[in-house]
Amino acid sequence: MILVVGATGLLGGAIALKLLEQGKPVRVLLREASPAAEMAKQGMATDPQALLDAGAEPVYGDLRDRPSLEAACRGVETVISTANTALRDADFETVDLNGTRSLIDAANNAGVAHFIYLSLFGSDPQHPHPLFSAKGQCEQDLKASGMAYTFLLPGVFIEIWVGAVVGIPLQAGAPVTLVRPGASLQAFVSIRDVAEYAVRSVGNPAAFHQSIPISGERSYSWNEAVAAVGQVVGQALPVQYVEPGDPVPLIPAEMGPLLTGMELGDTVIDMTATSQTFGILPTPMEVALKQMFGGGGGA
Repeated sequence: MILVVGATGLLGGAIALKLLEQGKPVRVLLREASPAAEMAKQGMATDPQALLDAGAEPVYGDLRDRPSLEAACRGVETVISTANTALRDADFETVDLNGTRSLIDAANNAGVAHFIYLSLFGSDPQHPHPLFSAKGQCEQDLKASGMAYTFLLPGVFIEIWVGAVVGIPLQAGAPVTLVRPGASLQAFVSIRDVAEYAVRSVGNPAAFHQSIPISGERSYSWNEAVAAVGQVVGQALPVQYVEPGDPVPLIPAEMGPLLTGMELGDTVIDMTATSQTFGILPTPMEVALKQMFGGGGGA
């Protein structure tokens, strides 16, 4: 049995559905009164009913409820956790740190053999941003647990970040706002690629005790990303800039500080060896953008 925690997110849902398509037994941790069904209508989540219709076994609980995690992990061989609060309530200490630590302990107590953890490229226990710090601390806990671990370390999700930074202003008929100068290179990656790495890591010795950075075929600056969307929708998009640390209009408030952080330096990930090991070709930025924007002028 494979337990997917965070299955109502875009990435977790993609992973769960891929595993179910392969005929794998999948259990999904669902929250009572979750807003996922409504968020799914806006393309921001995976509908829990879609998971159940595909054959997932539901178990109800929460990362803040330790007994529910113990129950969820019973009889599980592999845990895949993509859960985070980055674009929801940003409760990094309670959920991303302590909740994930509870999940690690529950999995270890239940005899789980392999824990696949969606972290972030650049995670570090001493990182100044609490999400990156929480991810780094949880990686340390997993290494000490004795379970086989796989850390997936993606760069910037195209669907989430370009969808918000460019797509929201585009829909609103407003200029795209970037943190000045918008020129640092970012390791943009498609959610579909990260989902494929998670699926191919299950039961795969090549993934055991590994940290796997994941990017697309090359890095892009935010200026280049905006221009690439313009190519897809057939119009040059107006861009305005704010100074590092200033609020970025229209997008979720939690994204602003992370956009500032991106401008601190270039992020380039060479995927040649990793792509060969797992047999996954990086999705080009243009392909992901065409699926998102479709040339119709909307996100």
